[in-house]
Amino acid sequence: MKCSPIQFLMSGKEFFINRYAALGWKYENVELKPAIRINSMNVKEEEVVKRLQSLGVELEKISFLEKGYWVLRSEFSVGATTEYLIGYYSTQEAASQIPATLFADLKGKIVLDACAAPGGKTVQLADLMENAGVIIALDVKLRRLTALSNQLERCHIKNAIVYNLDARQVSKLKIKFDCILLDVPCSGNFATDKNWFKQRTIKDVEKNAKLQKEILAETIKVLKDDGEIVYSTCSLEPEENELNIDWAIKSLGLRVERINCYGEPSPTKIFGKKLDNQIKNCRRIWPGKTQGFFVCKLKKDVSV
Repeated sequence: MKCSPIQFLMSGKEFFINRYAALGWKYENVELKPAIRINSMNVKEEEVVKRLQSLGVELEKISFLEKGYWVLRSEFSVGATTEYLIGYYSTQEAASQIPATLFADLKGKIVLDACAAPGGKTVQLADLMENAGVIIALDVKLRRLTALSNQLERCHIKNAIVYNLDARQVSKLKIKFDCILLDVPCSGNFATDKNWFKQRTIKDVEKNAKLQKEILAETIKVLKDDGEIVYSTCSLEPEENELNIDWAIKSLGLRVERINCYGEPSPTKIFGKKLDNQIKNCRRIWPGKTQGFFVCKLKKDVSV
């Protein structure tokens, strides 16, 4: 979306809110409820719920997630219980629990978590894989690997290998993957950052979109011909979402698979630009019950 001279006079908040309106969503302030996800490879779900309730934690099952719960009330941090420390559950925002669940089958597979730290989705992948198969978990920042490794140790993950590697160099590993999770670095959104509108500009969005394209272009090289990529961001900006996926369809020979998850179909017309009709298979989640989010599943288009 190009900026007119009038738009340059707007505050950052006005600029972005006008963009959201152009995409069909009216801005509203959001107060997010914390959420947890049960690690069922370590414990039965009902046991965790019972133990937390006995501590006075009020939980509500999240209707669109198999193992997710809202934390409605707790007099202490749910990230400081014995049950958390021994890996019975993870604290994980509700929308961010969606991407890992979209793979057709993870059991026994070779999986890449390309931007893995701090590790919540890596643990979730291992849980869905029943701690079997192999997960290669990457992160470009060495200091972030400590948080990732701690998560894996806390949750007793046995099938993950951690590398300090930029996802844009993943072909150096010389491994082909059945499934690739691309929860790519992004601009985030105002629902999780009160200062978001003061700190972000369209230049930040464009910079992140470029990085995301580079990651997509590299990881497609290591995807098996019948493999799956799940791409996700917690950004509301179409440059990082629908426009990037439209580019991937046209430039990388990818197709967008239909998925069944929380969210609404992505628009196929963005700021006057007509996108490939497959974009409607993506899911856009506006802030409300969860933070803002975007997710889709990609496969190689063998007809290309």
